[in-house]
Amino acid sequence: MIATSVGCYLLKLAGYLVPARYLQAPRIRQIVEVLPVALLSALVVVELLAHGRHIDLDGARLAGFGAGAIAVWRRAPFLVVVLVAGATAALIRLV
Repeated sequence: MIATSVGCYLLKLAGYLVPARYLQAPRIRQIVEVLPVALLSALVVVELLAHGRHIDLDGARLAGFGAGAIAVWRRAPFLVVVLVAGATAALIRLV
């Protein structure tokens, strides 16, 4: 755990040590701008489909994700998206 913590800290520190001129290149700026979206999307998919080391296609989770995705598509505020997804999953589990 300590080694992982030190590694994460060093990786973050390395980001601060990159010269600014490298980050001004148009291609690098595009990558840096979309990288958080890609990482968050990957996290959502892993949390949606994985249970430990196994794939778990839980109907309630999938329904909640679908309802939340529709709310995002309809440009609902973040709190509404979370509430819609949670309520949908809870109702599916209740039934």
